[in-house]
Amino acid sequence: MTGTPHVVNDVMTHTVLALRHGAAFKDIVTAMQRWQVSAAPVLDDDGRVVGVVSEADLLRKEQARAQAPGRRPEADRTKATAVTAAELMTVPAVTVHPEAPLPEAARTMARHGVKRLPVVDADGLLRGVVSRADLLKVFLRADEDIAEEIRRDIVPHLFPGPAEPVTVRVRDGVVTLTGRIPDTGLVPVATGWVRGVAGVVAVDCALAGPPRRPDLDPDLPDPEHGPRPEHVPPV
Repeated sequence: MTGTPHVVNDVMTHTVLALRHGAAFKDIVTAMQRWQVSAAPVLDDDGRVVGVVSEADLLRKEQARAQAPGRRPEADRTKATAVTAAELMTVPAVTVHPEAPLPEAARTMARHGVKRLPVVDADGLLRGVVSRADLLKVFLRADEDIAEEIRRDIVPHLFPGPAEPVTVRVRDGVVTLTGRIPDTGLVPVATGWVRGVAGVVAVDCALAGPPRRPDLDPDLPDPEHGPRPEHVPPV
């Protein structure tokens, strides 16, 4: 993968299966099998997303066979007798915009318990679909691409005058930062910024403060050798 995927438009599938209001039950099953998808958005006559038909919606008809008619919830009874996309679909559709950050799309999926989101523009028109698998594409980003972004966009801004150069190493998406910096209070900030870079799996921040200067800081313990022992006169 090249570039830095930050938003839904970077990873979504642009050519997708969409259903019309009047699509028949068997045609929907056939289309979803052919496209190998578990859900499909339903469009109105203007191309706006108005609902989603999922495998769960379709299975209501089969599940109803095992339930006593008087015990079925009304929604289940309606979908059990549905024959078109308009009758089957779940409304309102849970959607996301192309410019939405990838974490926002992931949170939306988790919150609503769905595996795919229709991607719509400001007018509600379908522009694509993003799935859980699409969101995972970000972790295919090359280690060196991740390292270069951190060196270019984070290190110079946080540590313009380091005590010694800050080294960035990335292996399998895990970032390791080493070096000495003037202010160790920036370590949590650096960790947070690096964790937010696309493709980062984890951060090992081993940044340290500047070395002690014995001639100028005689009363401070040496961070590398610990505190000096007190002088004990001979017995």
